[in-house]
Amino acid sequence: MRLRIIGDTSRFNSRLQERIRKSEALTAGNTGLTLNIAANYGGRWDIVQGVRQLAEKVQQGNLQPDQIDEEMLNQHVCMHELAPVDLVIRTGGEHRISNFLLWQIAYAELYFTDVLWPDFDEQDFEGALNAFANRERRFGGTEPGDETA
Repeated sequence: MRLRIIGDTSRFNSRLQERIRKSEALTAGNTGLTLNIAANYGGRWDIVQGVRQLAEKVQQGNLQPDQIDEEMLNQHVCMHELAPVDLVIRTGGEHRISNFLLWQIAYAELYFTDVLWPDFDEQDFEGALNAFANRERRFGGTEPGDETA
């Protein structure tokens, strides 16, 4: 298993930051599962840190502003190497995304349930998957199969 901590770890004490770096380095070559832990993470922070990385490349002369596009920014946000998120399940009756993975869930389907997370079981998960299976995915388009957005 590979361990990744996503979020602004610069606010953690230096000892914890070092432990995070060592743990990620120790597991970096592992294949199979990747455990992503969001710690001090926010979707807006994620987008801003990606933009800052691109701005630094522009400032260094390694990138022209007109070269920046959606895909380039996508390569600078957390979890860019993973497949796009298909389904977000929000438990506990909340009907918001709460600043979580804003860039990554742009075309995800959202499923809301009143069931609290500790009580969310296999039957609830199956219900979410069935609801997802019955959705018409448009990926930003206006018609099923239209992915032009």
